[in-house]
Amino acid sequence: MNELIFKSSLTMEEIERNFSEMDFFSDLMDGLEEALAYSKGKASVETFVRKRSLPTINVVEIRESLRMTQKSFAAVLGVSCRTVEAWESGKSNPTPTAKKLMFLIQEDHTLIQKLQ
Repeated sequence: MNELIFKSSLTMEEIERNFSEMDFFSDLMDGLEEALAYSKGKASVETFVRKRSLPTINVVEIRESLRMTQKSFAAVLGVSCRTVEAWESGKSNPTPTAKKLMFLIQEDHTLIQKLQ
């Protein structure tokens, strides 16, 4: 596995100073408590809820509009042919990331060439 390299114009001391006042565990717990309250219908006025809006896609239509086989479409998306088959038959649903990628491909067919 490659080592991650973090590049910043800030010095390490400046980065540490920026985060010195943060209590990540406390912030995480606050967020979880807000999520739990929201799920129980007891969210406070200050709670901000962001719902993801995923595009509606039809895998078969997208693949066929590209004149691709399930195998070649799967290769472009980085999934197995069985995964594409399952999506198309309704046995499973694409991940949010796969949905977004297929939506982008549907909107701009030239992206296929960049992904191959």
